[in-house]
Amino acid sequence: MARRLADGPEEWRVTASDIPFRGNKTSVRTDEVVMPDGTVVNRDYQVHPGSVAVVALDEQDRVLVLSQYRHPVRQKLWEIPAGLLDVPGENPLHAAQRELYEEAHIKAEDWRVLADVYTTPGGSDEAVRVFLARQISDADGERYAATEEEAEMEQARVPLPELVSSVLAGDLHNNVLVVGTMSLSAALAGDGLDALRPADAPWPARPFDP
Repeated sequence: MARRLADGPEEWRVTASDIPFRGNKTSVRTDEVVMPDGTVVNRDYQVHPGSVAVVALDEQDRVLVLSQYRHPVRQKLWEIPAGLLDVPGENPLHAAQRELYEEAHIKAEDWRVLADVYTTPGGSDEAVRVFLARQISDADGERYAATEEEAEMEQARVPLPELVSSVLAGDLHNNVLVVGTMSLSAALAGDGLDALRPADAPWPARPFDP
């Protein structure tokens, strides 16, 4: 039987740590890390609260996507609904439900976990849980009042095969859209969506309250 790969915890000794920059939501940390040969090197990385993202699939097997301007890359990217875990220990499902409501005014009855990823583990500790949301419909009440970049969002529903083709063609670049799209495609080709982990599955990277 082939060995099943799994990442595991490990922590090398840190002899000193400093935070030279603190931002509104994230910061930069510099650690002095002891290498296996005993040398000590500096490692700079972004300290991030974590994020959630949602692949919302409608009854016609179309995925909800949003177009948003991203200043660091100077592009307007097609993405899936996503947002920060703003409260320490926040339940990621509750955060995902909030983001789906705020960004798309959509609610969902069925939730599963598609994938858990570190976005850039060489330079950030950001962890993202990507959910699958099914049985979607318009949310109740008034729409969330979007501001700044979110005020200019476009919204579309795209068949999954079209998204996969666009990713492979190099036309779509948002990391959680790529992860979510490819994970959904793989799940459909494999054991099916009902075999996905439940929405409250443990997440060691960001432990949460029930």
